[in-house]
Amino acid sequence: MPPALHLATFHCDVTPPIGHPLCGGWIAPVGAVDDRLELRGVVLLGGGAPVVLAALDWCGLRNEAHQVWQKALAQAAHTAPENVALHCVHQHNAPFADLTAQRYIDQVSGAPSNIDRAFYDQVVRRSSDALNEALKHTLRFDSIGIGQAKVAQVASNRRILGPDGKVKITRFSATKDPAIRAEPEGVIDPYLRTLSFWQGDQPLAALHYYATHPMSYYGDGRVSSDFCGLARKKRQRDDPGVFQIYFTGCAGDITAGKYNDGSPENRSVLRDRVYQGMVDAWQTTRCMSIKSWTWHTLAIKFPPRKEPSFQADASWADLRNEKIAAARRGNAAFQLAWLDRWNVPIILSCLRLGNVRLLHLPGEPFIEFQLQAPRMVHDGTVLIAGYGDGGPGYIPTETAYAQGGYEPTVALVAPEASKQLMKALEQLLRS
Repeated sequence: MPPALHLATFHCDVTPPIGHPLCGGWIAPVGAVDDRLELRGVVLLGGGAPVVLAALDWCGLRNEAHQVWQKALAQAAHTAPENVALHCVHQHNAPFADLTAQRYIDQVSGAPSNIDRAFYDQVVRRSSDALNEALKHTLRFDSIGIGQAKVAQVASNRRILGPDGKVKITRFSATKDPAIRAEPEGVIDPYLRTLSFWQGDQPLAALHYYATHPMSYYGDGRVSSDFCGLARKKRQRDDPGVFQIYFTGCAGDITAGKYNDGSPENRSVLRDRVYQGMVDAWQTTRCMSIKSWTWHTLAIKFPPRKEPSFQADASWADLRNEKIAAARRGNAAFQLAWLDRWNVPIILSCLRLGNVRLLHLPGEPFIEFQLQAPRMVHDGTVLIAGYGDGGPGYIPTETAYAQGGYEPTVALVAPEASKQLMKALEQLLRS
């Protein structure tokens, strides 16, 4: 007989201290905390080498910052780093860490810091300690459940095209102009999907997947897990015995901008809409027995941009330029870090549980990757977590570069990365 399947759940506080940079140092630093940030994860055991699935209430982890944390969790779980799927939810009033970029920033007086290394090391240790402790209290599971439901009036595409096929308007997370909010919803994935783990008729953990930028408003220095994190917390209060995790999907070009004017009171409105999607998906859940799983990985190198403005000399000039916006200087440091990193592969992974597949992707992929993935398999359900290793930044479709707009302007990968990623999805899903 195969060994019994077990899981362990773990979580820890990752809230930054007062004065710590937020969103890579591009906005006001921490001045207050509205609600705490968490790392929440599950370790799967008994099907081979342990697998870790974890979601972090941070804006992003790029390059070395992702690799160091991934290795720490792997060591705690007694597994390989490529068996750790570590993803950010992508809230903006939260840290955005790139250790390599920070070393470049440290060489330039007055450049905006993205992370305090002592704090970063502290939360990495805290999370690995939490995982290690969780392994003392594992639970058997024998089945999984899958449910899905539409989320009403949250996601909208922020790339609004004009008659010439070019981007005429970028609809950001908070859109005050009613004329822009009145534009069509655009291409989205309206479904929230929930994977759950069960022992008999007892649910143990629920993992939610939905694609939107999770910001209602930000930039005021008030730390928050924002509406998606708050929806997860509200769902956790419904049944404390079922461990809740939330993953952001391929949301590179998706925000709540059509349905969000940025008013503080709208945060709870968006929270409740995502929360209702979680409740509705739970009510549609159908379970199936599970005796094993498979884990597949694929190494990929996304090439950097070739334009002169993305080369090291131009990036250093921007980083040193005190007259330009902090966001532009910070992005220049990210570009330098990516130029250092890109030739070291990023590992994509796919967990298969029966006819359910979980894809784990880097960067900020466009929604088209999420919509295309289910068409690559003949049966079953595909759930996707984006915002893994954030080194590449945005991963637009190839056509998006010609259309213009915000994301292709700041994306660090060349247009051919789109075809590479699409091919990688097909290879992983058909493994």
